[in-house]
Amino acid sequence: MRTKMVAGNWKMNKTLQEGVALATELKEAVKNPSCAVVIGTPFIHLASVAELLKGSPIKVAAENCADKEKGAYTGEVSAAMVKSTGAEYVILGHSERRAYYHEDYAILREKVLLALENGLKPIFCIGEVKEEREAGKQNEVVKAQLEGSVFNLSAEEWKNITLAYEPVWAIGTGLTATPEQAQEMHAYLRSLVAEKYGKEAADNTTILYGGSCNEKNAAELFANPDVDGGLIGGAALVAEKFLAIIAAR
Repeated sequence: MRTKMVAGNWKMNKTLQEGVALATELKEAVKNPSCAVVIGTPFIHLASVAELLKGSPIKVAAENCADKEKGAYTGEVSAAMVKSTGAEYVILGHSERRAYYHEDYAILREKVLLALENGLKPIFCIGEVKEEREAGKQNEVVKAQLEGSVFNLSAEEWKNITLAYEPVWAIGTGLTATPEQAQEMHAYLRSLVAEKYGKEAADNTTILYGGSCNEKNAAELFANPDVDGGLIGGAALVAEKFLAIIAAR
């Protein structure tokens, strides 16, 4: 049985004090969730939030890690550093990292390998931009993203990968893929995993939807058989909204 999950991605929001306050609010409310709950926080929040949530069902993710092991890379944060904070997950391949910081397939391949070597579980993001969707190239795009960065993994390594489908045209735009579009893409992604690693691995792979998923549309999206949960942006910054999404799963 694959894991159902709701993961929050705070992005570059919340001061440390605000982040600790939000994590405290979530900790008090989330006692026996019906799915895995993960919150992705900025690097400087990780140690404080992970310590705060120790013993809670809520797990912590970093929003990124470096593609280098260690050394003279001023301002970078390694996978080992992330792991040392108590974080269990790391979000990699987010469309914002690809677009604004030019992270290509090779860079992401290194990040995934370093994350796995250091005992982190990657939440690996894939998805097409508006022009690619309009040209009917979305399947081609996500297949290339998988082949370029994660289909080099062994079957054993693959067990630690969570996929997140994020149609780039639906992130922060208020647009959302229809439940039918989400299901169609998630089923396609599962078929690609089955081709590469076998049906059992595909059946056990958690695939999240990310792209303006909120408390109003979550239940409808999550009702699809291949949508295992959500990677939540803006709605994860408000406890009440995030808790409603967790309840929808």
